[in-house]
Parts: sequence; C-alpha cells; structure tokens
Amino acid sequence: MLRLILLRHAKAAPHAGGGDPERPLTHRGRRDAARVGDYLAGHSLFPDLAVVSTAKRTRETLDLALETFGEPCPVYAEPRLYLAEAPTLLELMLATPPFVQLLLAVGHNPGFHEFALMMIGHGDRVTRARLEAGFPTAAFAVIDFDAQTWADVRPGSGVLDRFVTPDDLG
Repeated sequence: MLRLILLRHAKAAPHAGGGDPERPLTHRGRRDAARVGDYLAGHSLFPDLAVVSTAKRTRETLDLALETFGEPCPVYAEPRLYLAEAPTLLELMLATPPFVQLLLAVGHNPGFHEFALMMIGHGDRVTRARLEAGFPTAAFAVIDFDAQTWADVRPGSGVLDRFVTPDDLG
C-alpha cells in the first residue's frame, strides 16, 4: 500500500516584499503548522519523503511540521509544485521513487483540492463531503492506494483515509 499526504500550506501573510512566492506564515499559520506536525507524529504518519513547493510559506509549513518528528525526513524542494494544477501534481506523483511508501507533499490551492478530489475513488462519505466543501490552509488529506509503485496509481483509485483541518486539531 502507498500513502499520500497532501498538506496545504498554513495561513500566510497577504503580501510580501518579494511578491507571492515570498509570503511568510502568519502567527496563526506557524501555530497551525506545528499542530499539524504534532498530529502527524502522534499518528505515526512519518513520511519517507517530503516534497515541497519552493514558496516560502510552504517551506515554513513543512519545517514547522517536521520539527515534531524525532528523526529527519528527506526533503525535496520542487519548483513545479508552486501553484501546480492537478495534471502537474499527477505527473509529479507518478515519478515518485520506489523506496517511498509514504509521500508528504506540501503545496497550494486550488491545485491540491482538485488533485485530492481527482485521486479519491472511495472513502467515508462524510469525510469526502467535508473535503469537497473546501481545503483550508493547514488542512491535509491522507489518501491510500492499493498499488506497488507510484507509477501504477491512477486517478480515482485512492481511498480517503482522513481529512484534517486546523479546527479538528482544537
């Protein structure tokens, strides 16, 4: 089984001197990112690889989330993740190395929301309805695939294991 965690970056400042790619997290965003990390660690959702957009807000989200993990995780900053649409996200996922069983991707909407909906074929109806309603900042979806390699994964083949928002974390 392969597992994908799609984590949208946490709340970011509306503007930055270097433009959109340089927008930093807000205080709330930093808090939410750390809470996401606590949740992932507390539920043994340790990625074999984390792929992150090159935007400052995604890198900060990942750094804060990974601080709670006891061991380091390989991280790859992927420029094509910045504001990527679903087809690009699918292309990137299919190219994931075979050693990766649990992939954590940190990126942006609307691409992550569209990609999650495209990949899910099964799962709890209520959880899916929550995901369909929106993918807020610092939310993440955990999607499982009954496949041996990432290249074997197809749209609609995923099972939505959970969808967690900052409000769910208390």
